[in-house]
Amino acid sequence: MQVDFGRTVDDYLKYRAEYPSRLFDRLKEKGIGVAGQKILDTGAGTGYLARPMAMQGAHVTALDPSLDMLKASKKVDEKFGVSISYVQGVAEQLPFKDSSFQVVTAGQCWHWFQGEKAALEIFRVLESEGKIVIVHFDWLPISGNIVYATEELILHFNPEWKGGGGIGIYPHRLLDLAKAGFRNLETFSFDTDIVYSHESWRGRIRASAGVGASMSSDKVVEFDLKLKTMLEDSFPEPLKIPHRVFTVIGTKLNDL
Repeated sequence: MQVDFGRTVDDYLKYRAEYPSRLFDRLKEKGIGVAGQKILDTGAGTGYLARPMAMQGAHVTALDPSLDMLKASKKVDEKFGVSISYVQGVAEQLPFKDSSFQVVTAGQCWHWFQGEKAALEIFRVLESEGKIVIVHFDWLPISGNIVYATEELILHFNPEWKGGGGIGIYPHRLLDLAKAGFRNLETFSFDTDIVYSHESWRGRIRASAGVGASMSSDKVVEFDLKLKTMLEDSFPEPLKIPHRVFTVIGTKLNDL
């Protein structure tokens, strides 16, 4: 299944929920995302992780393979009056010198990376005592809930989609980081409900990998009409969508 999030950029910007402020509070407690810090955000998309850190005063570079995503993110920056440096590229081959950053982040994108290779590259570009931060922010399918029903509909239209049935916890991220040389690994997670209208949930799903980023435009329209009918028949507004934030932090103690 080929995935291109550049095809979903409008829905992505309009409907994807922002990370909860609680995440950034927890990271600041650990000295991450503070004013003056040099941060690289990999797989940055439209800046959902990079922008809040820039607004906190960090010096942020955002990297993504999609020029459409980077251009859209830059336009949003102008509305918020923040400055982020944008670079097209991939995490497995970072176009930066050794020891260039104090923090490297990856928000909701590690599953698209070659994990071990990306971790080694991130280790290389971090300063000694630098931190890597991997963040996931996943909806939770529970039998009978709207997420479960939506995932079943996605699979009906796109059987190749592999993103369903998740629990929002990713222990293998720890192994990727340990193999690359990161130490003092730690995790935290918390659950939260995100409120959607029918319209905004449809937009969020169109922006997902299994729908707008991989289906043909005609098929996306057909899918969206089916989802609209399902919502109207079975799931009254407002929709409370359960989500889980899962974060892994590792430290580069010494160059290996």
